[in-house]
Amino acid sequence: MTHQRPLRALLLEGIHPGARDVLASEGIAVTLLDKSPPKADLPSMVSEYDILGIRSKTQVTAEVLDAAKNLLVVGAFCIGTNQINLVRANARGVPVFNAPLSNTRSVAELMIGEIIMLSRQLGDRSREVHLGQWNKRATGCREIRGKTLGIVGYGHIGSQVGVLAEAMGMRVVFYDVATKLPMGNNRPAASLDELLAESDFVTLHVPATAQTRHMMGGSEIAKMRRGSFLLNASRGDVVVIDQLASALSSGHLSGAAVDVYPEEPEANGAGFATDLQNLPNVILTPHIGGSTEEAQEAIGKEVATALAKFLTSGTTTSAVNFPRVEQPLLAGKHRILNVHKNVPGVLGDINRIVSDQKANILGQVLVTDPHIGYLIMDLEQDLSQEVCDQIAALPTSIRTRRLEER
Repeated sequence: MTHQRPLRALLLEGIHPGARDVLASEGIAVTLLDKSPPKADLPSMVSEYDILGIRSKTQVTAEVLDAAKNLLVVGAFCIGTNQINLVRANARGVPVFNAPLSNTRSVAELMIGEIIMLSRQLGDRSREVHLGQWNKRATGCREIRGKTLGIVGYGHIGSQVGVLAEAMGMRVVFYDVATKLPMGNNRPAASLDELLAESDFVTLHVPATAQTRHMMGGSEIAKMRRGSFLLNASRGDVVVIDQLASALSSGHLSGAAVDVYPEEPEANGAGFATDLQNLPNVILTPHIGGSTEEAQEAIGKEVATALAKFLTSGTTTSAVNFPRVEQPLLAGKHRILNVHKNVPGVLGDINRIVSDQKANILGQVLVTDPHIGYLIMDLEQDLSQEVCDQIAALPTSIRTRRLEER
């Protein structure tokens, strides 16, 4: 099935070419750019496209969404979606898809590597040798076998970290606000305080929410074991940076590894500053948790596949801001996709149109959230255009498409 006119996709920020290949295979014309345009130019540029793909830097604001009259869908080729105004996208009938799975292994492997580096002070030793200093020492350097790793946020990444850590001989305890199935011998903690008190290493894998903002401040860090280590590869505002720096300077913590920051540059280059610079046994990386070739290729295919399924069949099962539905296609039928305001009487109005046109519904699914309804309706071909036009004309309709058999 296809839309009535050729679709155009704009992929920004150097998204892996595999995404272009997936979309192009569906007859979509793809523009692939290494960077985003200046913020002031983004609304006018996006207005020319049906599909927008971004990574973590591009800000898809209400202004951008309001200007994008043709925009059908947004793909976030990363895990986080806080750079997108999800509420406005929902109101405009634009689903947003992300990549919750594809870079999880890359992040998990980085965490294990950094745990070993911190425990052995490898960052400092490497820097010293680069500077021509020879400082062979064992004091303060330990094996990670038998140590306790505390994982805050036991989702796709946190659970993989736990499996890998256990294979390295670590004891693993985790804390999550939702009940999660433990992997292997990983054990849930009753509270965050309990986890902090018993862990030699604490690694953070939580989303950016009002509840996680500054969840690791001075009081929480003070509850960690003296001489323990903190790792953050989740979101930059989860940790209060100056208070972490104080805990490191005082010796309460023996080290830290940080991959994300409250403010991050929009482009590579010099000039980045943080209170954590030049502190002993502190590993600082530029938001590279998922920056492997394998992860970027997998992300490109994962998100592009979700976009293609939505465009060709209306499937929204992995959308982050939209009612979720997947309805099998019916051969030889036309499909109408309608997003409308979630108010009483809409389905009655739509079914009245179908009845007046004497059209036959072969399949129909309606799913809702508090603000919108999303309807998938399969009809015989001869009356589908008339029905689609009349549904689109309803004052409650936000966006209506008709998919035809190829």
